[in-house]
Amino acid sequence: MPYVNIRVTNEGVTAEQKQQLIEGSTDLLQRVLNKDPATTFVIIDEVETDNWGVNRENITTRRQREKAVK
Repeated sequence: MPYVNIRVTNEGVTAEQKQQLIEGSTDLLQRVLNKDPATTFVIIDEVETDNWGVNRENITTRRQREKAVK
């Protein structure tokens, strides 16, 4: 019973994109590990950018800096 947890920043991932992630993850586990899609769980967590950090700063700050440079 595989469990896949995908975490992405909450920046407008569409329902269609989420469906593709669910299908793709399920297909990958079936193809590589011969896992039954009926018992494969895929969870998508959307994390607010204030709660996701890289290189000592949160993504909100990083995105704001990137916009200012453009």
